[in-house]
Amino acid sequence: MTTQGHPGATDLTPVGGSVQPVSASSPPGRKRRFRLGSRAACIRLGVLFLIILAGLSYCYGAMIAMPGTSFRGPLPPADDQLNAVTARLEADVVALVCDDKGNPVSGLRSTLNPRGMAAAARYIIGQLKDAGYAEHEEVFVERNARTPNIAVELRGTAAPSEIVVVGAHYDAFAGTPGADDNASGVAATLELARRFARRPQPRTLRLCFFVNEEPPSFMTDDMGSLVYAKHCRARNDNITAMLSLETMGFFRDEVGYQNYPYPLNKMYPETADFIAFVGTFGNRSLVKRSIATFRDNAQFPSEGAALPGSIKGVSWSDHWAFEQVGYPAIMVTDTATFRNPHYHIASDRPETLDFERLARVVNGLEHVVVDLLTR
Repeated sequence: MTTQGHPGATDLTPVGGSVQPVSASSPPGRKRRFRLGSRAACIRLGVLFLIILAGLSYCYGAMIAMPGTSFRGPLPPADDQLNAVTARLEADVVALVCDDKGNPVSGLRSTLNPRGMAAAARYIIGQLKDAGYAEHEEVFVERNARTPNIAVELRGTAAPSEIVVVGAHYDAFAGTPGADDNASGVAATLELARRFARRPQPRTLRLCFFVNEEPPSFMTDDMGSLVYAKHCRARNDNITAMLSLETMGFFRDEVGYQNYPYPLNKMYPETADFIAFVGTFGNRSLVKRSIATFRDNAQFPSEGAALPGSIKGVSWSDHWAFEQVGYPAIMVTDTATFRNPHYHIASDRPETLDFERLARVVNGLEHVVVDLLTR
């Protein structure tokens, strides 16, 4: 049966005894198909490709690409100044790691060893006093630590309310001497404290030494740096930048020592000869500013990354604590477990470290701190 006489009516064609509609715009028996090779499809695929490419380019530029150029080639010969810094750094690490006879002691700075932690605190305070800091602040953790976070301050001359924090944790993973993790970071912080003690800068410089960074307190309310950061936030301290000096003294030139997880292993060197500036994506401007200053002033290899905090290793230090309360913070590190085979085991001893290269890093960091305090 066919319906006629009404404009726009649908033609019905009997098929197998039933009635089915036939589109007025398509001949019977033909179906409209999406053709991959059509001009419209190619345009859509091209636009999608460009969007993906633009996204990847943005991510690389924001997270991986760093300003300046990393130093390459033989390191310059050591001079008297570098040799003196090297000796001081080694002396600090040995004092924190070894007993009175110079033997490395596992667990000496564990929070499970109150006497050892107290001895480390006394050493740090003594070195700060010798450097010229007449007073220091102590902020205690309520649980799991009988020794305090320690801080000294050099008040700024032009903008004293703006504060730059340089800090390192002085506890060690239980059962290890903790030479690289983190006596090396403590030694570097002490060396910077000595250099700035009588050199006031426009902004205020605060040097901090934290407890309870290692498990079981890591990333808990008992983490020393988190307690301290909350203390700063409660009194409305205006911290404009925080550098966490973490595990900084292990370097090797042999290929294969550096082992980043995929895909980072495709973007960074395989030799463990560089210092790394690491932060989360939200702190990418501080990462880039710091590494740019370092590269402008230090003849030493450096790499940088500003990655999501969920990526392994990105948040593994005290900068994480300052981020939790809204302060800009990054980590300076030799990358710890991604290169050091002694990480968190009993062989993390002073003789595994390269104190001369650590001294070169500290020389470069001095310029980074000056930049943060003045510009």
